[in-house]
Amino acid sequence: MEYFLQQVLNGLQIGFVYALIALGYTMVYGIVRLINFAHGDVFMVGAFIGLYAIETLQLPLSAVFLLAITGSALLAVTMERVAYRPLREAPKIAALITAIGVSLFLEYFTALRQVFGPNYYSFPRPFAVFSWEIGGISVTNIQAIIFLVTLCSLALLWYTVHRTRIGKAMRAVSHDHVTAGLMGVNVDLVISFTFGLGAALAGIGGVLYGIAYPQVNTFMGVMPGLKAFTAAVLGGIGSIPGAVLGALIMGQSETLTAAYLSSAYRDGIAFVILIAVLLLRPTGILGVRGTEKV
Repeated sequence: MEYFLQQVLNGLQIGFVYALIALGYTMVYGIVRLINFAHGDVFMVGAFIGLYAIETLQLPLSAVFLLAITGSALLAVTMERVAYRPLREAPKIAALITAIGVSLFLEYFTALRQVFGPNYYSFPRPFAVFSWEIGGISVTNIQAIIFLVTLCSLALLWYTVHRTRIGKAMRAVSHDHVTAGLMGVNVDLVISFTFGLGAALAGIGGVLYGIAYPQVNTFMGVMPGLKAFTAAVLGGIGSIPGAVLGALIMGQSETLTAAYLSSAYRDGIAFVILIAVLLLRPTGILGVRGTEKV
């Protein structure tokens, strides 16, 4: 039983990181109906910014998070302005192909020796690691930081979406961007803000991932990005609570599969879940079936 509970705790650890990435997928899709496949690479850039801030600038952890948030958000806003905005009225397939192209560009551009380089890098932890024994379960301070930072980020996101003017504009644009624009909402600003907000969360996730699994490289965002996308689909793409729920399920599935079956299956389970969801409930757990206007 203690072993099972330990694995559940480990599943929550990775699930919370996936949640921070999945929120960016679901918010962008909710606003512009775009699957931003480059979002996993924004997560990667956030991790490298955190590495630079800790190793070179020797900043405290709070400043590391702030720098990763800023850099990731600026990257996403630039990406939206340069690559996605000109294609907003184009067929959806054009934007989708562009998203894949942006993802490949970020991965191979950052792999250049003049940028981050192609090697694996050790991610330094800016604090000593210790653990507590609670009822036979080992809880590390890394896990405590992940839980605390993620829960605070989710609370700030909820406040932003439901209690601020820009959040109200986001919900209006998500419902009907044409009508929102006619009512005076700056649609371009809202979309850019949504990209930046999702990227900020991914940047936080990148730093947390680097602290928890202290090795980074320029392709590290591929698999977590795909798993976070699967989590968003599982929970209901476009639903913020659904993205969090799907990420937690994904974290548990991955961890328990590795613990009780084989670690070779831990990545494959994400795609099994994706196929099952698309076959049985395409709208996801918390998704709502929409009506087609003709």
